[in-house]
Amino acid sequence: MDVSILMPARNAEKYISECMDSIVCQGYVNWELIVVDDGSTDTTFEIVDRYRKRDKRIQLFRQEPLGIVSALRLAYGKSKGKLITRMDADDVMNQNKVETLAALLLEHGEGHVATGLVEYFSDMELGEGYQKYANWLNGLTRRGANYSGIYKECCIASPCWMVWRTDLDACDAFKPDTYPEDYDLVFRFYRQGIFVLGSNMVLHRWRDYDSRASRTQKHYKDNSFIEIKVKYFLEIDRDADKNLVLWGAGKRGKKVAALLGEKKVDFTWVCNNSDKIGQEIYQKRMQDSSGFEFSNKQVIVTVANSVEQEEVLQQLNKMDDCCYYLFC
Repeated sequence: MDVSILMPARNAEKYISECMDSIVCQGYVNWELIVVDDGSTDTTFEIVDRYRKRDKRIQLFRQEPLGIVSALRLAYGKSKGKLITRMDADDVMNQNKVETLAALLLEHGEGHVATGLVEYFSDMELGEGYQKYANWLNGLTRRGANYSGIYKECCIASPCWMVWRTDLDACDAFKPDTYPEDYDLVFRFYRQGIFVLGSNMVLHRWRDYDSRASRTQKHYKDNSFIEIKVKYFLEIDRDADKNLVLWGAGKRGKKVAALLGEKKVDFTWVCNNSDKIGQEIYQKRMQDSSGFEFSNKQVIVTVANSVEQEEVLQQLNKMDDCCYYLFC
């Protein structure tokens, strides 16, 4: 089965040779790589072009710096494979990555997205937050429970998935301009009912460095994440037969409240902060979560502190027919 690997690249000369080597060395050989140089001002294009001249499976295109979504659209439009995956130009594939993901899809058929474990590596000191995210993500994959964490963070690693072309088309592929594009696509997998197949092997190595896009670009700030979460919660999981409750009065809670207000969605706002209980914010009076009846409610939780969050979840788990969604 032919696999198409889509790879946007911009100013990646420092790392792209290692990335290309990891693709060329894949044990699975029925692949094509479509690289789109997104307006690089360094030697990225020339480096990839040398690989292209040596391997007919590699295609290379150049565009003005229009961004990763535009580059993915161009790459996808040039691809021919029935199985689609993507790659980041600064990362590294483990040698069995393409083979493992393709095997999962071929075994289970359409209606599935395959993923595997990831690990971060860096020439500098790796931040605790990155390692924590990788551990959380890998835990979901090992349990086959990726979607259970979808409102917390992106629950499928963007350069470590493979899907049938037919399913990607059904999810509108790379048509939306929404950022972060990887998180938005995972929500569309979820909305479409695409089941997640997880491998318990590390298949992808994520490189962290100071100028990585997720560190520097405005599209990857928290507010964009909150907007995506609210949008898809209302589209996919909102149950109009249950009252909606927002728990948390911090920055994220206020952002969620503002978005719900803009969309004319009624909700009750609660917290356990004595300084805020009774205050009116965005025309909503803050209620005391202590003693509040959460049964038969949908609850959006934005409490970020891990200790307080655990206390919140313990309380909600005791309630009958209470559905909660972690937005933090």
